[in-house]
Amino acid sequence: MAPTSPTVARWELTLRLNEWRKQLGIDVDTAAKALKITRNHWWQIMSDRRALTDDHFEAMMKLFGIGADEQRELRALRNEARERGWWSEYSGLFSDENRRLFGLEHGAQAVQSYEGLLIPGLLQTENYARAIMESDIARIRPVDAERYIEARMRRQKRLIGDDRLQLTAVISQAALVQQTGGSAVLREQLAHLVEMVRNKDASVDVRIVPFSATRRPILSGSPFHLIDFASSVLPTLAWHESVATHGIIDDPARVRELRIIYAQQFESALSQSDSLALIEQTADGIA
Repeated sequence: MAPTSPTVARWELTLRLNEWRKQLGIDVDTAAKALKITRNHWWQIMSDRRALTDDHFEAMMKLFGIGADEQRELRALRNEARERGWWSEYSGLFSDENRRLFGLEHGAQAVQSYEGLLIPGLLQTENYARAIMESDIARIRPVDAERYIEARMRRQKRLIGDDRLQLTAVISQAALVQQTGGSAVLREQLAHLVEMVRNKDASVDVRIVPFSATRRPILSGSPFHLIDFASSVLPTLAWHESVATHGIIDDPARVRELRIIYAQQFESALSQSDSLALIEQTADGIA
C-alpha cells in the first residue's frame, strides 16, 4: 500500500469532483459561474495548477448535491491534500512540475522507467548522481548540487520497506559503459543496481536492452516513466524529459503511445538473470 501523498490526494479529489460535474451534465461555464471564477481558473484547479479554496470546495458540494457518504470521502481527501509532502521543502530548487512528479511518485504503486543513456534517478548512487550534477552546470549551480542529490536520495526511500514502490527499469546497455564520474563511480553504481534487484526488501526489476537487440532503440535516448496508482479512479500518468523540456503527460493517447514503446523495449531487453549477468560482467571489465 502506497503512503498518502498530498499531490495524489489533491489530484484524486479534483478528478472525482470533475466526474460529478460530467455525470450531472453541468458544463464548465455553468460550474465556473457558480464558483464565481473564470473558465480558465476552473481548468487550472482541475489540472492541479491552482489551489482549491475552502469556499470553492463547499460551493461544489452544494452545486453537485453530493451525498453524505461521498462527502466524507471527499473531505478526507481534502484533508490529505492540505498536508505538506517532503518535496515542498525544495520549492526554491525544483519547478512546480518537478515537485508534482515527486508527489505523484511518492503516492504511486508502480513506476516503469526507460533510460537510454544514464542509470535511472531512483537507482543512482550518491556519487553517480553527484557526477551528473557536476556535469550539468548549465542547469544546476554547484552550490545547489548537494541539495539536488539529497532530494534524489529521499525519493529513493520509497524503494524499501512494507509500502515499497514497484520499480521496473529498462536501461540501454550504453548506460552501463558510459563512464559517468569515472571508473570507480561506475563500478559502484553497477554493483548498486545488482544489489537493489536482489534486495528482498525492495521490488526492483532491471532489464538491459543489449547492443545486439534487433529492434530499433529510442534514438533520442530521452527517458520517460509510466506511473501507476492503486486507486481505480486514477489513470496512468507519464513523465518525459529531454534536454530542453520536461513534464507530466496526462493525455490518454500519448500515455498509451509511451506504454507501447515501453513494451517494445521491454521485449527487446534481456531477462532479469541475463541482465544481472551483463551488469556484473561489465563491472568486472571496468579498468
